[in-house]
Amino acid sequence: MSAQRWDIRDSYTERTDHVITHPNPSAVSLSVRASALVFSDPKSQNLLSLIERIASSNATALIIGETGTGKELIARHIHSLSNRRNGPFQAINCGAFSETLVESELFGYEKGAFTGANSSKVGWFETANGGTLFLDEIGDLPQSTQVKLLRVLQEREVVRVGSRKPIPIDVRLIAATNVNLEEAVKAGRFREDLYYRIKVVPVELLPLRERRGDILPLVEHFLTVYRNKLNTTDHKLAPETTSLLMEYPWPGNIRELENVIHRAVLVSNTDTLYPKDLNLPKISFNRPELTADEDHGYSAPLPGRISYERQSALYKLENILEELFEQGPENLYELINGTTVSKAYAHSKNNQVHAAKLLGISRNILRARLKELNLIA
Repeated sequence: MSAQRWDIRDSYTERTDHVITHPNPSAVSLSVRASALVFSDPKSQNLLSLIERIASSNATALIIGETGTGKELIARHIHSLSNRRNGPFQAINCGAFSETLVESELFGYEKGAFTGANSSKVGWFETANGGTLFLDEIGDLPQSTQVKLLRVLQEREVVRVGSRKPIPIDVRLIAATNVNLEEAVKAGRFREDLYYRIKVVPVELLPLRERRGDILPLVEHFLTVYRNKLNTTDHKLAPETTSLLMEYPWPGNIRELENVIHRAVLVSNTDTLYPKDLNLPKISFNRPELTADEDHGYSAPLPGRISYERQSALYKLENILEELFEQGPENLYELINGTTVSKAYAHSKNNQVHAAKLLGISRNILRARLKELNLIA
């Protein structure tokens, strides 16, 4: 393998210099949040254009995206471009509070409202007055709180726990979720009226694997960040390292990418980063020029390694299964098995031989299952 060094800035041509970083990176260093965003990929540039169009309004926005994609950074950027930029920006995670505490945190409480309430406390809505309130993971709100949140949005006022006096507020709400709220509405876990109230402006933040033009600019940013933090040399990428970074599906998104670069800078004993420094799971490449290299910790694709496309699809399946596990429907195994068989049968255009081959089972087993599902006589 050639020892050619790769300057990351040579590996892409057109990009925007627009980089968004968290104002306090140390606050997210141990969390799953992203600490930086770039808008180099065409899909990200389209997102930036949307943000710039909606920022000046007071419309409630719903940011939809996987964990680690940068939802809070998008919310902060919307705030910074809005007429409220000189007002406060408050961000809270709805899943961080118990059901008994979330209302008092959001709306505040009066002295004596409950045991331990020795003094009055201002809630997050009042704290964000004149600015923006970002509610992350809004799907985690209990339904009793959803009702009160809907009223706050409609009336533009809050009532503290233990009080009957409404307090006017002027707050723009930006919500975020990594779950499918439409499915949550169908399952009865999220109020339909609240869903449509917060989804005035939907903002879809794609996972990193679907905006791969952002990967190398983010790598450049994190290399600079950790070079300065750790006082290390200016690292470059070996060509096979660049390929690995671009091919890997990044299930943890930007946060995972940052952690990988942080580790690589720490463990590398040269000024060139090789795949072994990244410590990523092996995936299949479609590039014949990538061959075995024991010195640099990389080996060419082997039978049994799953492709990027399959790994990405399996990751999506794992997310869906995790969501189903959280919902806890009855007869979950039967539901999953029946759905798999029926979809394979439909995909094969009702051809039993093809469907059985697709599922890796015998035709007799498939026929028996199709009968149980009333798909054949």
